[in-house]
Amino acid sequence: MSGSAQLGAGDAVRRYDVFHTDCPARDVVDHVTSRWGIWVLISLRSNDLRFYELRESIQGISEKMLAQTLRALVQDELVWRTVEPTTPPQVTYGLTEFGKDISEPLVELFDRITGHLPPRATD
Repeated sequence: MSGSAQLGAGDAVRRYDVFHTDCPARDVVDHVTSRWGIWVLISLRSNDLRFYELRESIQGISEKMLAQTLRALVQDELVWRTVEPTTPPQVTYGLTEFGKDISEPLVELFDRITGHLPPRATD
């Protein structure tokens, strides 16, 4: 078995060589698994949110980092963006079908992690 995800030239389905530095799939993986990409995808899992709602739901993220993360996820077609022409403009974000598909295992991962942590003490 080879260490590559690429099939031979005669195969009907062409796959990407994800271990190659020029593979476009690596960029998507980098965006999804970035420090903030995971949190954006999980935050949008249950609701479409406006920019400020996303910023409030993800503690510790700056406006700059949220904007950069959203820009990358929109470009990767994981997140959609809608601008309502109001003053100021209202920008809403949500998951595309691809984004929903990608975020599902992330939610499962966090469920497994939190399920293995000791119970939190109540305040």
